[in-house]
Amino acid sequence: MKREAFLQVVSKESVEDFLRYTQNPKNTFDPFNLNELLQELPRKQKEVLWERLTQLLTETLMENPVETWRRTEDGESNDDMEVEIFPEMKQTVAVIQGVTAVVTASIPAVDETVNYKALLECVFILNGILPALPETEEILRDAIQRVCELWWEKGLEGKEQLGKTLFIILLRKSLNKAATGADIVRLWSLHQTLLCFDYDSEESNEVKDLLLQCFMSVKHIKKEEGRRFLSFLFSWNVNFIKMIHGTVKNQLQFFPRSLMEYISEVYFRAWKKVSGELLEILEHNCIQDFMHHGIHLPRSSSVHSKVREMLSYFHKQSKVRQGIEEMLYRLYQPILWRALKARNSEVRANAAFLFVDAFPVRDPSFNTEEMDNEIQKQFEELFSLLEDPHPVVRSTGILGVTQITSKYWEMIPATILADLLKKVTGELACDITSADVRCSVFKCLPILLDNKLSHPLLEQLLPAVKYSLHDNSEKVRVAFVDMLLKIKATKAAKFWKICPMEDLLTRLEVDSPPVSRRIVNLLFNSFFPINQPEDVWCERCVTLIQMNSAAARKFYQYAYECTAPTNIAKLMLTIRRCLNACIQKAMKESLHESDDDHDESEKENTSVLNNVLSINDVASMASLLEMTVILWRSIHKALDHNEGAKEYAVRKFASVLPEYFKVFKDERCMTPLIILASFMPPAAIPTFSCSVISRLRNMDNGADQSKYSTLIDCMCSWGQVGHIMELACDWLSDTLIPRKTIKKSERRVRIHVTHESKPELAIDYIEYLLTHPVNRNCLLSVPEKKLKKLLKILSAAKELLGSILKANDGGSGGCNQSTGLRAFSLFCRLSIHLQNKFSEEGKDYISLLKETGAWIESQVLPFLLASDQEDGTSKYSNVSELIIQAYLTVCKDVIMVGLGNLTFQAQLLDMALSVIQTERGDFAPVLLYALKEIVEASLTQSIETDEVANLFHAVQIVFQKVLECVARRLKTQQEAGIKLIHSIQMPLGEFIHAAQCWHSSCPAVHQGVLSTLLAAIVAEITYVLQEASSEKDLTIPMTISDLPPLSSSLMAIIMKSVNVVRSFLNELMECILSEEIEGIFSLTATVCIVIVIKGKHKASLLKDIAPAIQRKLITCKDAAMEESSSTERILYELSLKILDEFLNP
Repeated sequence: MKREAFLQVVSKESVEDFLRYTQNPKNTFDPFNLNELLQELPRKQKEVLWERLTQLLTETLMENPVETWRRTEDGESNDDMEVEIFPEMKQTVAVIQGVTAVVTASIPAVDETVNYKALLECVFILNGILPALPETEEILRDAIQRVCELWWEKGLEGKEQLGKTLFIILLRKSLNKAATGADIVRLWSLHQTLLCFDYDSEESNEVKDLLLQCFMSVKHIKKEEGRRFLSFLFSWNVNFIKMIHGTVKNQLQFFPRSLMEYISEVYFRAWKKVSGELLEILEHNCIQDFMHHGIHLPRSSSVHSKVREMLSYFHKQSKVRQGIEEMLYRLYQPILWRALKARNSEVRANAAFLFVDAFPVRDPSFNTEEMDNEIQKQFEELFSLLEDPHPVVRSTGILGVTQITSKYWEMIPATILADLLKKVTGELACDITSADVRCSVFKCLPILLDNKLSHPLLEQLLPAVKYSLHDNSEKVRVAFVDMLLKIKATKAAKFWKICPMEDLLTRLEVDSPPVSRRIVNLLFNSFFPINQPEDVWCERCVTLIQMNSAAARKFYQYAYECTAPTNIAKLMLTIRRCLNACIQKAMKESLHESDDDHDESEKENTSVLNNVLSINDVASMASLLEMTVILWRSIHKALDHNEGAKEYAVRKFASVLPEYFKVFKDERCMTPLIILASFMPPAAIPTFSCSVISRLRNMDNGADQSKYSTLIDCMCSWGQVGHIMELACDWLSDTLIPRKTIKKSERRVRIHVTHESKPELAIDYIEYLLTHPVNRNCLLSVPEKKLKKLLKILSAAKELLGSILKANDGGSGGCNQSTGLRAFSLFCRLSIHLQNKFSEEGKDYISLLKETGAWIESQVLPFLLASDQEDGTSKYSNVSELIIQAYLTVCKDVIMVGLGNLTFQAQLLDMALSVIQTERGDFAPVLLYALKEIVEASLTQSIETDEVANLFHAVQIVFQKVLECVARRLKTQQEAGIKLIHSIQMPLGEFIHAAQCWHSSCPAVHQGVLSTLLAAIVAEITYVLQEASSEKDLTIPMTISDLPPLSSSLMAIIMKSVNVVRSFLNELMECILSEEIEGIFSLTATVCIVIVIKGKHKASLLKDIAPAIQRKLITCKDAAMEESSSTERILYELSLKILDEFLNP
């Protein structure tokens, strides 16, 4: 009954009933099932059903064509239209879905006995509307696609047309950003459909574009089915193979290296599948093309390494796949051997890599004799690589030798093996022309060590390379130690027989961290045998100290990288027991007591080393203490995270530290003991912690920094830097601040113990605190009130220096001039640190520097001027110079760290102008450094205001005055002037470099600096030419060394940078065109400049300036010839001759 009822409802009149059948929800109690119905229907009823189905679909589409749906969607903004049309469109979609469902169920029921022309017509209609369906009808689109897919799989009539439509749809879908792996799998299932397309027809053009896009799609390349699909595409057409290859080559630069293996697999699968003309094109146009590029592409190309990786894939396959070896041999034959002999070293190097990677390049069909000849020829090529003049080729040869001998050791004759390895270890390991070659030897030998058969021969050869441990190239030493590590790991030989222990320890002592770390790793088990008792660790520690104490320090510095922190802590405690045993042994010997009396009490401190070490061996005791410090430092972070372990270590060492201080009084022991104490809280060692400040107080004036540095570090680590400040403040205030006489002081004398004030030592302490970053942070962390007090005391140095200048109180409380200057410098420096520390809180300490500048201008500069008027004989001119030098240096640093604003910079320039006008050239270097910092700091503000313009103008003026000062010094005191020129070379070079770098941001400064330089050079050369006493003395300078001193120095700086030279020549051109430079002498000076530049730079830089000078000279011809003096005429003729030789070589 169901069958007849269903047949009746397949009509336009019974659409609602039809939809109830086709959209019936899945219900286990509903016996109706489309698939079963279609299987049970007789042939005639199937044909009737399909005819009625086609008629229903046709009538439905005639009434509501698919093309109108898109227009409805486009007019979706009209709400009324949407309400009227939507129900009809919804029903149409439902009918098409119903028809599609019936067709889907019908396809499996089609067989040879059934006439399915009506069904075919229905499927073609569905296929026709598929491209026109809107994207919103995703379910319907998928259902129709499924019909086409089933039709193709069934192989029914018309499958080609359906397959082509579906193929294009799935192809587009797989290229969408939202595509999934399932989309690519479906595409692969229909890959044979591609053969239905005519390659040369116009309809295939779109397909070609889409297919080529697949080679740009990472999703296709990464998916297994995608790679199968891509390799299949090579079999479509010969011309398409070329298009594919071109696309892949263009995309290689964008692909990551991780995709190269996948792309290689695509080519390899294609090579296996195609045949005939397709195979020939694939081999010669694709694979051989990659070979050509692998040889001829420069190594700097981003594609080169990817091409090599693709070729390496084929080389690897040749060892496991039949036919690959023959193909590689055939394709490499015309290009590889010729490339190995090429004149271009990079081509040879690339060819060498491919040859080594593909070795042996042979045809399996060769007979034995042919094969032997071919292999012999390739071994000869291998020897040739090792002797190539280019280091990259030799390095590649070394790689080849080690790879090939490692892989084919048993098949290579022993004589060839020995010759190859002797060449590598005997000659190339000592290649003096290239560190890269020497490095390659030790990087590649570990490859050979993987083959155990090579160990006996290498054990004989490797001792000859032991001196490579001391190679002057770090990378060679790193590679050498890495090789020793490999030898140790493979047990190929005893590494100390290849490289003696003494050499390793010597290298460990002095080498850089990369080498030292590796040596520690190499020696770790020898000197820190974790699997043995802890006493053995200590014995090895002592042994290492006795062999090389400096190497021991480095060893234990890096030992924590090779073991757990627990083992480091255990070694520390074992060393402690050893030291305790030595102390108790010494006590027993001094008391003449027997060992039996104290056995129980000394059980903890027994050590195997009792009979080896003695407290009288100061060097060993000091070294053991140093090792303890080094070990503790190496695990301090681990201890900080494990409070229990830290407390235990502190308790153990705190209990013995007082005794250590009593016993180990030598200076070498004292330093590590103080550092060890700094690791512990002061409460744990009260005796020592209370004595540190008194030790600092009792230190002698002028003590070496090593005497007090560890004590200060210790105080800082305890957070007690305030005590040092108080001590320094007391000493400085006693000296710098005059004290009023206090009555009734006699009583105070009786109860107060006086201490000698040590202002020099106080300054040493403060300077040490400020100089070291960790200590500086501790100092600046004390309350601001205390810092202000220190600053105020230091500021009293100004009054002291003022009194020295006035010569009213030369000593001022016993404080000498040097101390006052150092205190003044510290005052300025501390002001900067306080400004940096408290500027965010609104505090202004920079104003103190401004006030100091005003004090210098009013109180110090007059003395400098007075000394000039007295012809430099003033007793105090040196003091005033040093004060100004210290102040300018600090101000320069203020600007460098970004704390000096525009106002501060302007005030500094005003002072600089006043200072340089005193004609004291000693200020020139620091002023030039200041100018450089001002230029760079001003540019970072990026504010174009009058204030900035005035600042830049002041920079130009100061620079001009500095050069004028240097020039005058040179004229009046030549020897002192030459020294001054040497002193300004570096700061002047940096200033000119800064002006050039920022010329676009501050063109005024740039132009001003260049014009000043040009004027100085032209003026000096002109003066020298004018002063020539006779024609014989009249010579035109042709090189830098021929120039006068100042010009020589300035030109040397200018010519260091081609950009500065170019700007300098532009300025010279401007001056000539504007007639600022005229006259025979000045123009001759410009000719000197041009010729000097020509000697160091390309002549193309001078192509414009030389003719301009020549034209300018010619205009001076009449004046030169009429001049009664022969000097100008000679210079005119010489200059024209030089320019003519330059312009017309």
